[in-house]
Amino acid sequence: MTTPTAAGTPSTEFDRLEQEVVDHFFELQPGYAVFLGLHQYDGRVPDLSRAGTDRWVAGADRLLARLGEVPSANLSASRALDRSLLELLIESPRFDIVESRDLERNPMSYVGGISLTSYMIRDYAPVAARVEAIVRTLEAAPKYIEDGRRRLDAVLAKPFLTLSLAIGGGLASHFDEAETFARKESATLGDRVKAARAPAEGAVREFLERIRSEWMPKATDDFALGPERYQRLLWVREGIRTPFEEIRREGEADLQRNQARLEEIAGRPGRAAELFETLFLDHPSASELIPTAQKLVDETKTFVREHDLVSIPEPAICRVEETPSYGRALSTASMNPPGPFDTGGDEGIYYVTPVDSTWPEKRQEEWLRSLNRTMLRNITVHEVFPGHYLQFLHFRHAPTSLARKVYLSPSFTEGWAHYAEQLAIEAGIGGADWKAEVAQLHDALLRDCRLIASVGLHTGGMTVAEATKLFVEKAHFEQLPAEREAIRGTFNPEYFCYTLGKLRILEARRKLLDREFHGSLQAFHDKLLSTGAPPVGLIETLLTVRG
Repeated sequence: MTTPTAAGTPSTEFDRLEQEVVDHFFELQPGYAVFLGLHQYDGRVPDLSRAGTDRWVAGADRLLARLGEVPSANLSASRALDRSLLELLIESPRFDIVESRDLERNPMSYVGGISLTSYMIRDYAPVAARVEAIVRTLEAAPKYIEDGRRRLDAVLAKPFLTLSLAIGGGLASHFDEAETFARKESATLGDRVKAARAPAEGAVREFLERIRSEWMPKATDDFALGPERYQRLLWVREGIRTPFEEIRREGEADLQRNQARLEEIAGRPGRAAELFETLFLDHPSASELIPTAQKLVDETKTFVREHDLVSIPEPAICRVEETPSYGRALSTASMNPPGPFDTGGDEGIYYVTPVDSTWPEKRQEEWLRSLNRTMLRNITVHEVFPGHYLQFLHFRHAPTSLARKVYLSPSFTEGWAHYAEQLAIEAGIGGADWKAEVAQLHDALLRDCRLIASVGLHTGGMTVAEATKLFVEKAHFEQLPAEREAIRGTFNPEYFCYTLGKLRILEARRKLLDREFHGSLQAFHDKLLSTGAPPVGLIETLLTVRG
């Protein structure tokens, strides 16, 4: 099974090796291939048995050796960078399997790996073909879950178990959504999904029960990667050699800058809570939430164009929808963009999680307060214009290599979207109204604390309680959401990506804006987004490479 290249049939020996690397990567990550728009991978589930991943690692090692043997003299400067991307593309999942041991340490690797979303939300093929992919995925689920049960360690970290129970507990409703989706097309298709989901749900239920009865009683707090593996994580994900302590100090400095600016706006210390309360009070009603978000999509698109911040490839159409029910527990708002290989058009889907009518009135009001008009605009900047959706439009249309079409750095994608929030403030979004900047600072403080917590939790012995205190005191969070943020850091150390990526983009802008782009922000941003979504450690090199 071969992935389409960016420029057609592979021609040179290096082109062919590039193709082999990408195809091997997708053997382990077929769901990611589907996300990118490569639907020949529909319905495929990776073999996560120990024998299956041993074979994959052996193949990865052979490919890494071959990449290292390619004479540099045979490659242009641009293709030499592509070789670096290909090496990281393979090193990253190899790290997860061999060094981080995710498949032995974290049951979320299994319950979180069963997703049918891509087949339901995009109209890329007839419903019957998409249902076929759903059925194949469900039919493969029992073995997938059993492979996980067999290779997990006897003692596991409590946060991983707790989140696995929460995610696994939502799979039945996820499968129900898939059956409803199929049944809308025909009773026959609905029956096919119903038949396939029964054993899948049974396997999930049994797995969750074993988590409760076997692993939870022995659970520990041993979740940390440790200093050595954390440093390796920075390299395999983002091509960064910078010591993590230096990255922590950069995050702390950004936190201090943002705190100082918030106090400057407030006029006196301790008034930040009053500023946030002013924002919270101005929120849409439950029925107004989705129309308000759609209006903000249109307004931010106009703002980006009028201020020449970055080019907008047309057609640039993004519709707002309610977050599907199976995704509401873990998402306030999110973007489902078209992948670089998608053939179904450029439309984006901006999901906003609505109020649940079954909630008590107090909780409904709290939810709407968190999605007040000013913060919802900042979220829209992050998710749509000029954030994720616009970045993915450039990602789709950039005439670039296969390696760059496939590589998707978390710190680049989230860093760009977080940088976009600051960029919008610099350009004057919201006019003279201080509330726009306060909303941006509110989210920046959160992202700064995520970076600091990530380093502390995984390298410095920081406890979940200490991380919770950090979010309460520095990000102005209430106890419960602060605790959730702290727990997230135990299983997702890469939530450093927002601040890390933003700071790397700002540093590249500081160094290169005048020298390489004659002071034009639009030229800088267009060139940056034309590189795809590379590891942020390579941003400056990619912006200046010739040939």
